[in-house]
Amino acid sequence: MSLNKRKELSVVAKKLCRELRINQTEAEKIIWDKIRNRQLLGKKFLRQHPIFFDLTGKEAFYIADFYSHEFRLVVEIDCEIHKFQQKKDDERDRILNLLGMNVIRIQSEMVMKDSERVIKLIKEYINKLANLP
Repeated sequence: MSLNKRKELSVVAKKLCRELRINQTEAEKIIWDKIRNRQLLGKKFLRQHPIFFDLTGKEAFYIADFYSHEFRLVVEIDCEIHKFQQKKDDERDRILNLLGMNVIRIQSEMVMKDSERVIKLIKEYINKLANLP
């Protein structure tokens, strides 16, 4: 991909990420309030973070709801629409796994009902990743 095309893609990604941050869901707000500023195990998370990849000769990107670079961990908060795009989500997770990322998906209903349980699940997942060789 040419440098100009890559720069154009980066501009598009940044704009989309900014829009998603402004229009985050209630469940995303709840989780972000609990993990921002290294509140979760002292780990840094980014919100609505683009992950670029090129597996087919065409550079593309996914936007992770939350991302920890230290653990290459993507946390996705799935709302109602994800029930209708399971195949697309599975493909996305497979590509992220190929890129060496770990993906955890959490239903937004679970966040709304018991956000502390969700935070506990994320902590357990991070601890599991930290103990891997």
